[in-house]
Order: sequence, then structure tokens, then C-alpha cells
Amino acid sequence: MIDLDGATVLFVPGLRDHVEDHWQTHAARAIPGSVTVEPLTADRLSRAARVVALDAALNAIAGDVIIAAHSAGCLMVAAWAESQSRPVRAALLVTPADVERPLPPGYPEIDDLAANGWLPISRTAMPFPAHVVASRNDPLCGFAEAEELAGHWRARLLDAGTVGHLNPAAGYGPWPQALELIEELAQTTR
Repeated sequence: MIDLDGATVLFVPGLRDHVEDHWQTHAARAIPGSVTVEPLTADRLSRAARVVALDAALNAIAGDVIIAAHSAGCLMVAAWAESQSRPVRAALLVTPADVERPLPPGYPEIDDLAANGWLPISRTAMPFPAHVVASRNDPLCGFAEAEELAGHWRARLLDAGTVGHLNPAAGYGPWPQALELIEELAQTTR
């Protein structure tokens, strides 16, 4: 059992929402009382709608919150942080997606992302401590781009090595380091 010092973990999935064998799903099961932002039933590609859903999920939690976001979920957190409606203790931002460049096949086209408010990516400093976990071979975001985002967000950059997009396609279901990083954020932001 990890020690979160009373904080609730809010998981923020990317554009593919809930994926059964994703590290977020495994981590949510391992952390009692954690919450996951529910998938949208309408306007699924709208960044604004997803930020509203994130805000609603955050405001439904009493007490301290640590966010654990993945991929485009990191971009949702960055957009939400520009006008946050409540304090957040910290955020773990894992393999942010670079939606300002074309994504691999199977992901939304850049024109669709632009039409749905994803461009440009928010580069405003986070008003809470954050860690960005970046991969050296992420097909959705180059390491230099992730490093640049971490700098703008004033987040600590963590080099995860060659882990792809840290998703099931890259061989990651369980990712025990996520629990360690969430606990570290809880302990260092007491």
C-alpha cells in the first residue's frame, strides 16, 4: 500500500479513454479511493469538453488531489491549469502527446485536433509541482519536445528511457514505477 498522505489520485486518460491493460487502469486498481475522469459520451474529441470533465472530476473530490495523466491527458491538465478552479497538490504527466505534429496512423488527424481546440498546446507554467515522464522513443512525442514542454510547465523532467508511449502497444500494462512516482509526489508535497 502506498502512502499518499491523505491525497486522492485522479487519473486523466488520453484520447483513447479507458484501456483495460493500461498502466493507469492497473494503478487505479492498486490505489484505494482513486478516481478516473469518466469518458465523454458527446464531443469526445473536444479539448474544451474534456477540460470541463476534468474540472468536474476534480471538484467532486474533497481534500488534496494528485493528478496522474497520460498522453493527451497531460495536455488537458495543462489547459485546465491555466484557469484552475481549485488547488491541486501535484501532477504526474506521463508521455505527453505532441499534437502540434501529425500523429501516427490510428490517431486523430492534426486538422481534426486543431478544429477541436487542441492547438496550440498550453505552455503556461503549472501552479503546482509536476513531473513529466518522457520516453526516448515515443512515437507520439519526441524527447526534445517533451523536454521543452516540461520546461514551459516548470515541471521536473524524468527520462524513462526507451519505453515507447508507455502504453499496452509498447508492452506496458502494469508499470510499477507509476506508483512509486505518485507516492514520491505525495511525500514531497506534504
